[in-house]
Amino acid sequence: MAQVRIAIRLSSLGLPFRQALAAAASLGAKAIQIDAGTDVRLSELSTTGIRQLRKMITDFDLRLAAIRFQTRRGFDCADGLSRRIDATKDVMSIAYQLGGPLVINQIGNIPDSAEDPRYEGLASVISDLGRHGTRVGTFLAAETGTESGPALARLLQSDHNAFVAAALNPGKLIVNRFDLDEAVKALADRIQIVIASDGVLDLAAGRGVDVPLGQGTTDYPALLAQLEQQAFKGFFVVGDESATPQSPQRAADAIEYLQNM
Repeated sequence: MAQVRIAIRLSSLGLPFRQALAAAASLGAKAIQIDAGTDVRLSELSTTGIRQLRKMITDFDLRLAAIRFQTRRGFDCADGLSRRIDATKDVMSIAYQLGGPLVINQIGNIPDSAEDPRYEGLASVISDLGRHGTRVGTFLAAETGTESGPALARLLQSDHNAFVAAALNPGKLIVNRFDLDEAVKALADRIQIVIASDGVLDLAAGRGVDVPLGQGTTDYPALLAQLEQQAFKGFFVVGDESATPQSPQRAADAIEYLQNM
């Protein structure tokens, strides 16, 4: 069975940065995910500030698994696109200086046809960001969930000279009625990190619902076995998207669930 390396989404703890680091370490996490703009205003960090932040993380015997940089719009939207691209590149460069291998974002809606001009435009942006990742040493990771795994894989594979990773989010795939097993097979070794989430389909309501880890339809032992075949060595990131009073306990329960496997 693949080794389970656990990271925690720091913002889910709802604590000041240093206290959140201490809490993450006490919960047994080995790494953290920073949410840009929520945990830290990365654009305001000086070179000295970056060094201090990196030392603060290592002082708690943690490492940076990824930075989440959620832009307001996807890369499929032309309005303000250049600014989003430049901002993403800046975060990728800062992530490298902090020792983080990945910057996670949802890249936007992927048109159905590769002949669609919007598809070509999105593919061009992904190639640009993929080449930037190769230059700086930290890669963009496109989060799954808004499209099927095969659709995302086709886009990411459109330029063999650029690399964009995938951040597998099982819960979002289930909630949006996409096949998880199909996504894992299609994305294969592009999966560099897993957002440890879960979900179920509420047939009465006609929609998917997020649920705590281990209470949904994601077969995590089977998922681990699939990832082991692909030599996956990334982190499983636990933690709610928005901090609530219940979020720290949910994170602790998720860590225990993964450790027990």
